[in-house]
Amino acid sequence: MNILVTGGAGYIGSILVPELLKEKHKVTVLDNFMYNQSSLLDCCADKNLTIVRGDARDKAVVAKLMKNADAIFPLACLTGAPLCSKDPLGAQTIIVDAVKLILELRSKNQIIIYPTTNSGYGVGQKDKFCTEETPLRPVSSYGKLKCEAENLILTSGNSITLRLATAFGVSPRMRLDLLVNDFVYRAVNDRCVVLFEAHFKRNYIHVRDVAQAFMLGLNNFKKMKDQPYNVGLSEANLSKQELCEEIKKHVKEFYFIESAVGEDPDKRDYIVSNEKIEKAGFKPRVSLSDGIQELVKGYQVIKRNQYANI
Repeated sequence: MNILVTGGAGYIGSILVPELLKEKHKVTVLDNFMYNQSSLLDCCADKNLTIVRGDARDKAVVAKLMKNADAIFPLACLTGAPLCSKDPLGAQTIIVDAVKLILELRSKNQIIIYPTTNSGYGVGQKDKFCTEETPLRPVSSYGKLKCEAENLILTSGNSITLRLATAFGVSPRMRLDLLVNDFVYRAVNDRCVVLFEAHFKRNYIHVRDVAQAFMLGLNNFKKMKDQPYNVGLSEANLSKQELCEEIKKHVKEFYFIESAVGEDPDKRDYIVSNEKIEKAGFKPRVSLSDGIQELVKGYQVIKRNQYANI
C-alpha cells in the first residue's frame, strides 16, 4: 500500500514507519521536524520511503501527497496537555484543522487510522472500567481537541481510531514528558520524585505496541473499520503510587513521597478496558517491567532533559 504518515518522525512515527517499511509498504512521511530530530535517518536507505519536510496544515502540500495514498495516518500533533495549553492556536490548527483538511481532500476509498487518547475519559467511576461506549469527558484542552478530531474522523467513515493509553518506552524521537518515561528518568538521575494526587490512575502501553496496534488495524481494516478501540496494557491500570512501586523494583535507590499540598494539572483518573481490541487479535508484546528496564538502559545514553514536548 501507499501510506501517508503526517508527523511520521515523531515519538510514535519513528517506531511505526520502520514497521510499515518491513512489510514492504511505500511510506511517505510529512513532518516539520520541529524538535530538530534525526529519528528517520536509519530508514533513508529504504527505497520505499519518501520524506517531505513540510507542514500538515499546508493544503497544497497535503493535497499533492494524498493523491496516491491508499491509507493516511494523521500523527501530526501538539501532544500533551502542557504543550496544548502553551500554544492553544497551534493545538487547534494541528489537531483539529489538519484533520478537517485531510477529510476535505480524501477520496471515499482512502482509509484513515488515527491515534487519539484515552485521556478523553477524564475522570472515571471508581472500580469501573472505561469501555469504548463510556461517555467522553476530557478535562484538558488536549483531550478535548483529540476527542473532537476523533468524532470528525469516525463520522466521515472508512476509518479506525485508536484511543491510546499513556505511552512509554524508548523511541528514536525520545520523549521525557510522558509519565513512565519521566518517573524512570527521575529515578535514575534524581533518585526521588514528589507525587501529587498519587492515587490517580491511568492505563499504559509501550510505544512499540502502539505501532503493532496500527499494523493490526491496517491488516484487519474491513473487520475493524468505523470503530474506536482502547489500546493499553490490561495489567497496567495503575495509580502513580503503584507505578513508582514498579519502578523501585528496578531502581532500588528510588524514593517517592506524596505531597500534602499542590495538585496535578492533568486531572484524569480512570481505569480502562482493552477487551475490544484484544478480541480483534491485539496482544501487547512489551510489559511495563520490560519497558522500565529498557528505559533504565536508555537513560545511560540520555542525560539531558532535551526531549520533552514542552
